[in-house]
Amino acid sequence: MGQLNIKDEALIADAKALAELLGTSTTAALREAVQARLAAERAARDDKVRRKYEALMAIGRRVRESLPPGASFSSDHSDLYDENGLPK
Repeated sequence: MGQLNIKDEALIADAKALAELLGTSTTAALREAVQARLAAERAARDDKVRRKYEALMAIGRRVRESLPPGASFSSDHSDLYDENGLPK
């Protein structure tokens, strides 16, 4: 695994302060902080995907409700073609 070389003095100071508060090493404090942020970002992304899915499903329901009674959701379009598969 590679090495991470941090040259930001403020970040280093914050990492050391976090480690002291947590009673752990700087590496462990950074690991915990990064893992927490990564989990939060993944959860936010999953929530965004879920909301998009729900919005699309709602659109589908509205479209279905706007169709006249008896309209079907079939891919059978045989009424449009003759016995040779050509358009009528």
